[in-house]
Amino acid sequence: MCYTKTTDVQQHLEMKRQKGVLTMGHLQNKTAIITGGGRAVLQDGSCGSIGYGIATAYAKEGANLVITGRNLQKLEDAKEELERLYHIQVLPVQADVSAGADNEATVQNVVKQAIEKFGRIDVLINNAQASASGVPLAEHTTEQFDLALYSGLYAAFYYMKACYPYLKETKGSVINFASGAGLFGNYGQCAYAAAKEGIRGLTRVAATEWGADGINVNIVCPLAWTAQLEKFQQAYPEAFKANVKMPPAGHYGDVEKEIGRACVQLSSPDFKYMNGETITLEGGMGLRP
Repeated sequence: MCYTKTTDVQQHLEMKRQKGVLTMGHLQNKTAIITGGGRAVLQDGSCGSIGYGIATAYAKEGANLVITGRNLQKLEDAKEELERLYHIQVLPVQADVSAGADNEATVQNVVKQAIEKFGRIDVLINNAQASASGVPLAEHTTEQFDLALYSGLYAAFYYMKACYPYLKETKGSVINFASGAGLFGNYGQCAYAAAKEGIRGLTRVAATEWGADGINVNIVCPLAWTAQLEKFQQAYPEAFKANVKMPPAGHYGDVEKEIGRACVQLSSPDFKYMNGETITLEGGMGLRP
């Protein structure tokens, strides 16, 4: 096949990469742990959760993946699709960080399996989070508060501790997820906001302590179109219209192309000097001084 322009070559390579014929990039044969990485899709078949969008973006760059979550079937579905399309290896591990559990042992088991299979950890992405949204602070229960703190803040803490020795070896990257709910104090999000702001504090401390080890640690605050939002819009159109605001960009973020791809860049050599920063990927809604 003949090409007359550089753009023709680039388009052809991108088509091959999207079809799974070609994987390439700085993540080739490296290993990324992504929490909350089970398969979720929109009605049109595209990626439908932030975790799966990130997993897809990383798979297209040739990274081997360790994906965790509560739902084993979603993890197995992600493994089947990502391995088939992008010819990488995926290790699914069912894991849940929750109140009353031996959470440190749970996370250490994930990391142990990752090292046994791949021998290295280059990127840790703490994406998983559960919470009771819409409950005012005065009505929030301890159980609801614990749900957010354990699944988000404690999970990030345990994964960062367990992965540190291996990230030090590879001079790797950590990408933690926070939220505009914490930045701007969204109504009905007290536990979620507390967990996310705790993660931001944890991230900044790690950036200070681990910078000398060659590890950079950053935060992403996303706003993206997910299967959960799609279902909410269909089931409660009036409530959706009243509560979900369109960003100035005129669309909600694509979980793979606009969130996942940004995470790919944050783990690249080009962004190694960026450390301890909060990046708002909200289409212009995350503006702050």
